[in-house]
Amino acid sequence: MHPWNLTPKEAIQLQKQLKDRVKTHLTLRHPQRIAGVDVAYLPEKEQSVATVVVVSCADFATVESAVAKMKTPFPYIPGLLSFREIPPILKALEQLSDLPDLILVDGHGQAHPRRFGIAAHLGLWLKHPTIGIGKSRLCGEFRQPGDTKGSSTDLIHKGEVIGKVLRTRTGVQPVFVSVGYGLPLKECVHWTLAMTSRFRLPEPIRRADQLASQSKRK
Repeated sequence: MHPWNLTPKEAIQLQKQLKDRVKTHLTLRHPQRIAGVDVAYLPEKEQSVATVVVVSCADFATVESAVAKMKTPFPYIPGLLSFREIPPILKALEQLSDLPDLILVDGHGQAHPRRFGIAAHLGLWLKHPTIGIGKSRLCGEFRQPGDTKGSSTDLIHKGEVIGKVLRTRTGVQPVFVSVGYGLPLKECVHWTLAMTSRFRLPEPIRRADQLASQSKRK
């Protein structure tokens, strides 16, 4: 689709060009395997460690996992995370037997100043369903959702609903769910809740985060 060795200015322009190519009309029926992806860093070695964990929808069992390391390809610049993290994520995904039905991304999709965060970029690159699930807000305004699991409010930026602020566990901080690629926002919220058990983060992302921490220590 495009090279990854871009300048920050070129990367911003590319995001503006690609955002309108994000599709949201797919319906995910009876998925069997849902993955989470995450990236950790080894600053002293200038390395990125990408992890992917595939979880069974039936019983939350881990089906498959992979780890990939590479030289960090892009500096840390807010809003340009995809250029830093997608190349190692793609290396990790290549190790799987096949792509899972859905990929949950530790980061934002359309809840992004240019509506093209890492989840949208990864999904468009793969032409595969993705959901952005951020631990913190990148942009937009919102009211706190109700305190019980499943409560949500709109995340609004420049008069546009760009995501949902979703309480995934009663009494804990909400997460920021947004369209990545393929699924409408309502479906993104549904599958985020469906893959969340006793913790704040959905199981695929939580396990990918754990694997990234373990791999980083090794």
